[in-house]
Amino acid sequence: MKFGSVPVAEALGAIVAHAIRHNGLALRKGQAVTPEHQAALKAAGVSEIIAARLDAGDVGEDEAARRLAERMAGGNLRIERAFTGRVNLFAEKAGLVIVDAKRIARVNGVDEAITAATLAPFRAVAPGDMVATVKIIPFAVPGEKLAKALQAVDGGAVRLAAFRPLRVGVVSTLLPGLKPSVVAKTMRVLEARLAPAGARIVSEARVAHEAGALAKALAAMAPQCDVLLIFGASAITDRRDVIPAAIEAFGGRVDHFGMPVDPGNLLLLGARGDLPIVGAPGCARSPKENGFDWVLQRLLADVPIEAADIMGMGVGGLLMEIASRPQPRLGDV
Repeated sequence: MKFGSVPVAEALGAIVAHAIRHNGLALRKGQAVTPEHQAALKAAGVSEIIAARLDAGDVGEDEAARRLAERMAGGNLRIERAFTGRVNLFAEKAGLVIVDAKRIARVNGVDEAITAATLAPFRAVAPGDMVATVKIIPFAVPGEKLAKALQAVDGGAVRLAAFRPLRVGVVSTLLPGLKPSVVAKTMRVLEARLAPAGARIVSEARVAHEAGALAKALAAMAPQCDVLLIFGASAITDRRDVIPAAIEAFGGRVDHFGMPVDPGNLLLLGARGDLPIVGAPGCARSPKENGFDWVLQRLLADVPIEAADIMGMGVGGLLMEIASRPQPRLGDV
């Protein structure tokens, strides 16, 4: 692509680089010069313009952006029409954004003229939210550069894992110091977390903070649930504590305890067969974002969550403080 000053007499088909407004004449940036434009420019006393002229093999900005966006987009995404070298991708459903960061990085490494940007991996979005954008910086790119970018993205580098309307069972354990109003608020907060997925609480129990009682409650509700959540009256402090002991007594297993997300450190992830079980940290009683959200959202979107995934959440895992925590990080909170 050639770029620079072009005599108006030679500018037919050239792409206007900067908007031109002169003596009633108006040409937009990105317009291709027509014979009528040439006559109007000459009549307005304009002899030269700054413009781009494509070389053989160049691909125009809109066409290049469209082709790259179509190759990049995976399931449950809507691709907007190209405009000024940009194509935006939008969520068609509520769910989690799944990004192959390495492939996006390879695309951006092909040439400075070709850019792709996405939301952070595993960001929860609603229908209609923008998920990614492709932008071609100049007015065209060489065909061989575009071919390399298309090869680098290799199809479906960003997609949406749609939330599922799961059936949720919840057990709250009780101690004398825990007010019923706290448990009731916890249920309301949880219902709000489940609402974007269309998931619902189908079974709820409140039992003593004792392994046997908890194991019995889990066993009773398991057949009708897709996921089990436990809110303890006292935080889990060890793999041998009440909640993990109850999970094992119920025939389940503890896959991971603790996470490098704060608030959310004391989360427990377990299962019985393919039935997920989450021991919620105390911060999950708050509507503010915490590590429990990150795990729950993956379960709702049917995105695998294992110990290694949790241990990899530390970068970006320092979230906003929740003032109601018993031991806030900051002394003035």
